[in-house]
Amino acid sequence: MTEGTTTSAAAEGADTLSRLEQEGEIAADYLEGLLDIADLDGDIDMDVEADRAAVSIISDSSGRDLQKLVGRDGEVLEALQELTRLAVHRETGDRSRLMLDIAGFRAKKRAELSELGAKAAAEVRSSGEPVKLKPMTPFERKVVHDAVKSAGLRSESEGEEPQRFVVVLPA
Repeated sequence: MTEGTTTSAAAEGADTLSRLEQEGEIAADYLEGLLDIADLDGDIDMDVEADRAAVSIISDSSGRDLQKLVGRDGEVLEALQELTRLAVHRETGDRSRLMLDIAGFRAKKRAELSELGAKAAAEVRSSGEPVKLKPMTPFERKVVHDAVKSAGLRSESEGEEPQRFVVVLPA
């Protein structure tokens, strides 16, 4: 690689980081407005994880009020994430892959799904037979796929939304 190519790659990486930080700022402003309208207390935390802007709403108190923004099985959280992505798109003109977490719901879900993926991989390894899991959201399937991959096996998604599910396959 030449020096010009190295400099170009570093500049591109800095541009990507800057763009993702801008997405996080726009999302944080949007969510702050939402919290004000709903008269809910919460702090906004922004980060960049795996080439995505990641925004979390956390609370010092029990977070019971924030559970309203999570909803049953994260349904409200999914809708708020899409609305936040639309707000970012409106400002930037670019499609956003921003991830939203509220009151640690996604972090807890990610840990549970990683464990599910590892258990399914272990079951496939011992039986030699594919294992089909229950239907999941795209976020949930991604976490399971990652867990299966890290266990050294492969997986595929099958079916049509909203009944799309993961199949863990033998090596």
